Amino acid sequence: MNTMKTLWRPAALSFVLLALATGLVYPLALTGLAQLVMPERANGSLVVRDGKVIGSRLIGQAFDDPRYFWGRPSATAPMPYNAAGSSGSNLAPSNPALVETVRARIDALRAANPDAPGPVPMELVTASASGLDPHISPEAARWQIPRIARVRGLSAATVEDLVRAHTETPWLGLIGMPRVNVLQINLALDALATGRTAPAR
Repeated sequence: MNTMKTLWRPAALSFVLLALATGLVYPLALTGLAQLVMPERANGSLVVRDGKVIGSRLIGQAFDDPRYFWGRPSATAPMPYNAAGSSGSNLAPSNPALVETVRARIDALRAANPDAPGPVPMELVTASASGLDPHISPEAARWQIPRIARVRGLSAATVEDLVRAHTETPWLGLIGMPRVNVLQINLALDALATGRTAPAR
């Protein structure tokens, strides 16, 4: 019995100390450090306009208005870009359902972008594994320029300049790919139309 007590007490004490260290002290310390060093990122990279949170730079949103750039399709349930249920379709490339879905997306994009040059970029017709991608490639953005310029009454050069200004380069020139944040460039489009200042990138 004494042997059990001798073993139980240090085990229980170790459990309590480890639980406090890993479940309380460590998370609080990291949270405090993050708030000190990078508060904007620590709080979700939120995008604010007129004092209201309208999204995050890290989570995609559904855009289907022809005045805006469209992002990657989303296969999250029960609605697209559901940040509480990140998921992909899990359909294999050989699955007929995926083939039909991609063909339907191509047809819809072709109908909405009759003047777009070249083939439809693959990322505009296939969902990602997360279903939450906030970015598209500069090529996918440029493919949509004729539609946006026509609908908004802007020159293609003006929209091209906007794409160029909102193209993010790989980190340190090595990590990642050039990309365009769909929410932010769409806010810049609205700001261009109203003369307002777009939220900082």
